Amino acid sequence: MADKLSNFLNTLSEGNEEDIISLYKEVFPKVSHFIVSNNGRIDDAEDIFQKALLQIIVRYRNEPFEIKTSFENYFFTVCRNLWRRELNVSKFKAKHVDHLENISAVDDAAFSIVEQERYELFSEKLALLSENCKSILKLFFAKTSYESIMQTLQYNSENVVRQRIFKCKKRLIELIKKDHRYDDLKDI
Repeated sequence: MADKLSNFLNTLSEGNEEDIISLYKEVFPKVSHFIVSNNGRIDDAEDIFQKALLQIIVRYRNEPFEIKTSFENYFFTVCRNLWRRELNVSKFKAKHVDHLENISAVDDAAFSIVEQERYELFSEKLALLSENCKSILKLFFAKTSYESIMQTLQYNSENVVRQRIFKCKKRLIELIKKDHRYDDLKDI
């Protein structure tokens, strides 16, 4: 599967029209549904799709990388992260119009790539945790209440939930900081 993905990334980065059309047919409906369901329009979905495609191609040309899930899932995640970033930037612009400096498209693309690399590092290290830690942290990151986590995972008290979350987050942070990519990504 890794060879197939590498092959696909190579042909995609060379601008293979068939691969781009295939990707558009397979993934765009999911991307547009997500964006439209999250305060966007079809035009936004098309923009995000194009940004994600460009981001992946530029990043792969600069430094080939390996994808550990299906390409469609990876691509959708890139689109989802770009859309969330877009929503956050829009909120920031609305609040700080007077103080906002113009960010060039190149800088914006670079920030998006760094955010994607951070997300990949985070996801990779989260996957290394125990099933219990993954479950509790996913609920915690989804802003599930301590009481709901306690009931869902059948803990005895909210204090036990808090302690478990603390220990799991601490372990996750340790794993992330031990990775050689951490130093490159933390200061950007």
